[in-house]
Amino acid sequence: MGLFDRLKSGLSKTRDSIVGGIDSVFSSFSKIDDDFYDELEETLIMGDIGVRATDEILEDLRAKVKEEGIRDPKDCKQLLINSIKEKMDLGPNAYDFENQRSIVMLIGVNGVGKTTSVGKLAGLLRAQNKKVVMAAADTFRAAAIEQLTEWSKRTGADIIAQTEGSDPAAVIYDAIQASHARNADVLLCDTAGRLHNKKNLMAELQKIDKVISREAGNLYRENLIVLDATTGQNALSQLREFKEVTDITGIILTKMDGTAKGGIAVAIQAELGIPVKYIGVGEQVSDLQKFNSETFVNALFDLDSEDDKDDDLEEEINKHLVGALNSSNEAQELESEEKEEVEEREEKAEVAEDSDLAEKLGDGTEKQETAQEETAEEKSVEAESAEEESAEEESVEEDEAPKKSGGFFSFFKKKK
Repeated sequence: MGLFDRLKSGLSKTRDSIVGGIDSVFSSFSKIDDDFYDELEETLIMGDIGVRATDEILEDLRAKVKEEGIRDPKDCKQLLINSIKEKMDLGPNAYDFENQRSIVMLIGVNGVGKTTSVGKLAGLLRAQNKKVVMAAADTFRAAAIEQLTEWSKRTGADIIAQTEGSDPAAVIYDAIQASHARNADVLLCDTAGRLHNKKNLMAELQKIDKVISREAGNLYRENLIVLDATTGQNALSQLREFKEVTDITGIILTKMDGTAKGGIAVAIQAELGIPVKYIGVGEQVSDLQKFNSETFVNALFDLDSEDDKDDDLEEEINKHLVGALNSSNEAQELESEEKEEVEEREEKAEVAEDSDLAEKLGDGTEKQETAQEETAEEKSVEAESAEEESAEEESVEEDEAPKKSGGFFSFFKKKK
């Protein structure tokens, strides 16, 4: 399944909610009048496109219908589609950060998918042969650092991290210095999830923002807020609160494949003028796609993609990404094999050393036993020699005793 087909599949729930209702309106009316516009307005608002965006889209539609003299509702459906595309167009400079040395900070509330989005962005950038550094500044969630470390291994991006509970601003500072030293193309900063109504956490975000402003130098800055599409209009409230703390340049809209409220992508740009730059329509790395109004609206209305070049380019990027990930995996496997070989050699060397030591100890023991045997033998010979000498002395004494006795008695006999 190609990227465009996956996008269409991911927007199926939104399509059923919005496009199904729009088709019903166009088929139910035989003429274009106020009732037609009222029904269309209600359908768009119910699809989370928002009041302001709906008003602007319908105002543009009325003008074009009048200009072209259209009377049949079915004939103005394409005008509505074109109006939505124009409302969501990002312009030519939406992704300037990819083409110059930059620092991208991702912010948002808990559970919207910031860490995963950092990893997927790293994968997309690595597929373009960019040198990427990731900063693990979410030091509060226990698994965040481990999760980002795993993304680092998968994508081949560098990672700067400290221990859990460290100062996030200090992590960002270290990462910026590392990015300068390594001449990285893009520094991606993960941050902790924070509720937009918690003043102390928002103050901490301001601190991080100040560190980036002070240390980034001439790096291009991009602040992306990650919003969960399933929250619908609540995402607008989050965006307004974060916008008061830091300048937000773009939006990553996640979990589009699990909601019927995908119309929020239109509402956000109309309400606050902040463009949706990426949308997530699945779990795979390539399911985080650059937002293209032409492709998005075509997928939403189940039309064929008219921008085949962009679709082919995305497919090519996906191939490079798979190759990069495979290369990373092969490198890890090779590194693992080399490590095993080194460990095996070290183990053999240890066994050989133990064997040599055992032989040396064995030789020493044999020599010691031989020396002990020789010493014992010498002592035995000395003992036997001593015994023989003692026996000879006793024998001599016995022989001399009678001689002495005979001479004594003969002396008395002669005297008598």
